[in-house]
Amino acid sequence: MECFFGSYELPSDSSDERTAVVTFIIPDLGISFKAPFNAVNPVHSDFASLLALLEFIDSNQKYFSNHTYQIFGNNLHVINAVNQVEHPPGELVHLLDRALDYRSKYRFSLDWIAARDNPVFEQLFD
Repeated sequence: MECFFGSYELPSDSSDERTAVVTFIIPDLGISFKAPFNAVNPVHSDFASLLALLEFIDSNQKYFSNHTYQIFGNNLHVINAVNQVEHPPGELVHLLDRALDYRSKYRFSLDWIAARDNPVFEQLFD
């Protein structure tokens, strides 16, 4: 089952204190999620998006218990950190630790996808 995550930076002149929208979709299940988020930087908001997806999977195992799934995102820093190819900035290490805990608990692969091919951006303005 394919899952996609990503985030979208909000304009800096926004009246809301949120800096990004975090989002994920699971097309096979017809599930989409988006929420405003106050991020330190784009890597932080993409980690938040990935963790929101993983928390959803964790709390909805009735949909995932018999599936392997492939997760796609367009932030190469997040992908490489979870795949243990690079280290995130120090203030984000706790987010990496949470993602790695989920990775040890569930079967999933994590791969990069170009932003233009990531379907999370198609549903941002719904």
